[in-house]
Amino acid sequence: MGRVTERRKVIRIRDGAISSRPDTLVAEEPLEIRLNGKPLAITMRTPGDDFALAAGFLVSEGVLAHHSDLRNIVYCAGATTDGSNTYNVVDVTTAPDVPIPDITLERNVYTTSSCGLCGKASLDAVRTTTRWPLSDTPPVRIEPDLLASLPDRLRAAQRVFDRTGGLHAAALFTEHGELIDIREDVGRHNAVDKLIGRALQHNNLPLTRVILLVSGRASFELAQKAVMAGIPILAAVSAPSSLAVDLATETGLTLVGFLRGHSMNVYAGEHRLALEATTATQS
Repeated sequence: MGRVTERRKVIRIRDGAISSRPDTLVAEEPLEIRLNGKPLAITMRTPGDDFALAAGFLVSEGVLAHHSDLRNIVYCAGATTDGSNTYNVVDVTTAPDVPIPDITLERNVYTTSSCGLCGKASLDAVRTTTRWPLSDTPPVRIEPDLLASLPDRLRAAQRVFDRTGGLHAAALFTEHGELIDIREDVGRHNAVDKLIGRALQHNNLPLTRVILLVSGRASFELAQKAVMAGIPILAAVSAPSSLAVDLATETGLTLVGFLRGHSMNVYAGEHRLALEATTATQS
């Protein structure tokens, strides 16, 4: 099975001095996801939590929603012509009563493992496919100071990033700021799928009273994954995309970007943040 990190020789230049040394790099390998024996998708990922990644991906696609929907996940033996197991192919078996949408390698649904399709069709697809509309009652109520403290907690928990400097991270926090789970991956969408997949495996979906924090930007795809898992708040340390904001507004997701220090931008769902009534506004 692939490792999370690998060692490679590097020529290091520091202040004119040249030396040779091994460097620790994040591993990147393809993962093929099969659904009931049929090829579905391929994503480039950091090996580890592959079963959770596959399960979370299928939650995002609207295939899985409950722990009982999932019968089994296995690595495919004989995945290569010589019959060896590369640990880069997984097969997900669903329960007999789970309806399977028309999903093909051409990805004729609203999203892929790397990016979402643009436009109104994408927004409509998420709204009509999600099992858990974001109508939390009573609503999650978060203090901005608590939200501002989370990036430092995320960074402190990134064990592999400390060795490689090359991984994205995603974490789930309770509404009180307690860390629930954190996953790292070369792709931030994979890190989120690993979180959601682990929640499905532990029968914890929907994630109705948690905060999803991601390193980097908040794309449409990440907003879509949050909505599909019933997550009410998505925060990112960088910018959101325009379609992510549209999706958050459409579905009621609270979307926060540029979460750095005590500064942040709230793009949608501000009702879940305990903001002062005298907050200044500017058109």
